[in-house]
Amino acid sequence: MFARIVAAMACGLLFGAGLVVSDMINPARVLAFLDIAGNWDPSLAFVMGGALIPSSIAYLIRNKRQAPVLDTSFHVPANGKPDRRLIGGAVLFGLGWGVVGLCPGPAIAALTTGRWEAALFAVAMLAGMGAYRFTLGRPMPDYSFK
Repeated sequence: MFARIVAAMACGLLFGAGLVVSDMINPARVLAFLDIAGNWDPSLAFVMGGALIPSSIAYLIRNKRQAPVLDTSFHVPANGKPDRRLIGGAVLFGLGWGVVGLCPGPAIAALTTGRWEAALFAVAMLAGMGAYRFTLGRPMPDYSFK
């Protein structure tokens, strides 16, 4: 269990560091990427493209293994088809990202900057997660390390 926690922490720190180094914690940079009719900044496309390389390698490795190194099985969604909940969530995510210029990963990484906007976003994100849980009566996913 300790190895899983260390691996999760290392992955999170690496992801956060990548967001900071690529300046994806800067809402202005993200909003400039989304402004295709104005002063468009393509840097986010390069970050996304760069992320496809290790992700593709990870999927190739997963296809050749029976189980991950630190767990008994892979946790991959069973339904590969988009449904109403997935599309609705993607629309809400995209609207929020386009309005604010932050999404959950960069917002958490941006907390290290001490900017009040990142803290406000994180509080609003947690409130939205709580509202979803309590209004729709669905339990939170179990992310514990068993």
